[in-house]
Amino acid sequence: MATYQWFLLIGCLMLARGLWGTPIAHLPFTSAMIYLGVGLVLGPMGLRIFSFDLYEAAPLLELLTEVAVLISLFSAGIKMPVPFLLARWMAPIRLAWFAMAISILLIALFAHYLLGMPLGAGVLLGAILAPTDPVLASDVQLRHAGDKDPLRFALSCEAGMNDGSAFPFVMLGLGLLGLHDLGDNGLRWFTVELLWGTVGGVAIGVACGAGLARLSHELRLHRPKHEVLDDLMGLGLIAVAYGLAVAASAWGFLAVFAAGVALRQTELKLAARSGRTVVTDQGVLPAQDTISANSLLFKEHLERLSELTLVLLLGGATVFWLDDWRGWITALFLFFIARPASVLIALGGGGSPRAQAIIAWFGVRGIGSLYYLMYAINHGLPTELARDLISITTAVIMLSIVIHGTSVTPLLDRFWRT
Repeated sequence: MATYQWFLLIGCLMLARGLWGTPIAHLPFTSAMIYLGVGLVLGPMGLRIFSFDLYEAAPLLELLTEVAVLISLFSAGIKMPVPFLLARWMAPIRLAWFAMAISILLIALFAHYLLGMPLGAGVLLGAILAPTDPVLASDVQLRHAGDKDPLRFALSCEAGMNDGSAFPFVMLGLGLLGLHDLGDNGLRWFTVELLWGTVGGVAIGVACGAGLARLSHELRLHRPKHEVLDDLMGLGLIAVAYGLAVAASAWGFLAVFAAGVALRQTELKLAARSGRTVVTDQGVLPAQDTISANSLLFKEHLERLSELTLVLLLGGATVFWLDDWRGWITALFLFFIARPASVLIALGGGGSPRAQAIIAWFGVRGIGSLYYLMYAINHGLPTELARDLISITTAVIMLSIVIHGTSVTPLLDRFWRT
């Protein structure tokens, strides 16, 4: 396709999504399904107007998916309810760490014994597929910064954390394949990548988010005429938190999510101390402008644009993997066995069984899994193994878009009615 044709295609899809946003929200499918369908129709399966090889485009796709996930993680972070309460966060922490680790183990065993993959490839596949997605799962996540629905909170917080907590297991899989140094008996992996990568990422993110909140508060309080460009401040915080974390060998995804959480938490605490808050239907909010509030809409628009572009490209990717049964059986195993089992074990039977069932079902896979796949390919995966993982991962993502997209509206409507 020529450049102008890409502009026309993406522009028309953006206009259609903007004009029909409300009707689409009430239909039994999501906008991602529309983008995927358009990609399939225009791609090699349909009119053959364009094709997209995921393996050949891995360097470009790693960058695009990385940016998309970072923006989505920050948006999720600044929607987290205030104040931070450990009791409220325990369920998503269990989901993001314990449930994810169980999912990786189950997928690794499935890939090793049923699909005949090396153990390292199985661990890598588990790390790619286990994290839930912060981009495509927007329909089951918090809708605004004051949304305190516990079900949406659990799914949003889990997706925000496990895109970073999966990274050590990606490196473990690469190490078992001989593509990364794990250290003697895995000691380097355990101390540097698992422990420091996690703790350091969260600490750097919290420091960046809280520091920017205090700086912004002081400027607005003592220099009310000083203009603060909140959108740029938000983007700058994403870049700085991510850059510092990567430079310190910590996990940048965790840092960006933590920065978003710390930014909003600190801004509202400072506003409350100064007595400058108002009560709205979204909770207690600061009366003065804040970076978290003013930059959220812009970040959500970028998130929608990235979703459109990447899902469209996925639909137009080469279709050599459609007749590979391994992708479809892996998707069914993940959705109906690994995800429900890991959620039920991690949550330990506490809470509402109906809510646990919804959480177990809506483990949406998407752009985050695509990023980890591209990351692994760019770190030296053999071509044959890389194409096998592409085949399986794309099948899982496509099936997730379809079955989770068609079930989200009826299941959630039924859940809230009862």
